[in-house]
Amino acid sequence: MKVFITRRIFPEALLQLERHGIDYGMNTGPPLERPELIAKVREAEGLICLLSDRIDREMLEAGKKLKIVANVAVGYDNIDVEAATELGIMVTNTPGVLTEATADLTFGLVLAVARRIVEGDRITREGRFSGWELDFLLGTDVHGKTLGIVGFGRIGQAVARRARGFGMEVLYFNRSRKPEAERELGAKFVPFEELLQRSDFITIHLPLMPETRHLFSAREFKLMKPTAFLINVARGPIVDEEALVQALKAKELAGAALDVFEHEPRVHPELLKLENVVLTPHIGSAGRETRIRMALMAVENVLAALSGHRPPNLVNPEALA
Repeated sequence: MKVFITRRIFPEALLQLERHGIDYGMNTGPPLERPELIAKVREAEGLICLLSDRIDREMLEAGKKLKIVANVAVGYDNIDVEAATELGIMVTNTPGVLTEATADLTFGLVLAVARRIVEGDRITREGRFSGWELDFLLGTDVHGKTLGIVGFGRIGQAVARRARGFGMEVLYFNRSRKPEAERELGAKFVPFEELLQRSDFITIHLPLMPETRHLFSAREFKLMKPTAFLINVARGPIVDEEALVQALKAKELAGAALDVFEHEPRVHPELLKLENVVLTPHIGSAGRETRIRMALMAVENVLAALSGHRPPNLVNPEALA
């Protein structure tokens, strides 16, 4: 059995493959050019990939022996799941394991953009801190404010738990209501437009789908408070970056914090110039313990598929029909 791994993963995960006698190859250098990757897929029964790898129909069709594509991520918009299903190829992800780490970063970004932490760090390092003043580097209080959560799955609910510690009012919008979570977390379901109008901070926790692409654009920014902040830790194309830049310049909102980008890894050049924007390089799940668990989960999915069992995190069960 041959497994190909598109990028480096942790030794702990590789050891599991070795213990089960799985023959694997791993790219340890720069990302492979497309023809090279297709050649590797052609020989593989299992593929372990990252969300930065585009696994499209052409690549899947080349994998005549391919049984499973295991994405080391909770999202899988980088994979043509429809094509995989047609070809009888299982697709898996790594849900749940990264919930708390991503929620931690989300709240870190809330605090960073509200209290101008990154800007303050830069001022200090550059020797521009000349002494304490009453009105120096004023930010925005977080405690007691209203947090609007868009997408109330595992991560959205974990963010709501953190917000309770700051005495925040929590509003949420989701495709379906979550009555049990509402009771547990004191969160209130509201229509999307109401959430935009009432929230002081809005955090995004949605998958990228046709209906969520550019969910936040010029119209939505005009509905937000001019004192509000937008935080995106989900997928970059959910936010129209050009519209966000224009809204920030027009002071239609107070600031933004982005861990993901519309044309990742490229960042809109105007965002780089704005002091009221915090930018991080897609590190939502980047706690060492969390990333190791993600790699182990992807390997577990592959081991199950190659041994003739249903993987625990199968996203397209129709592929087994």
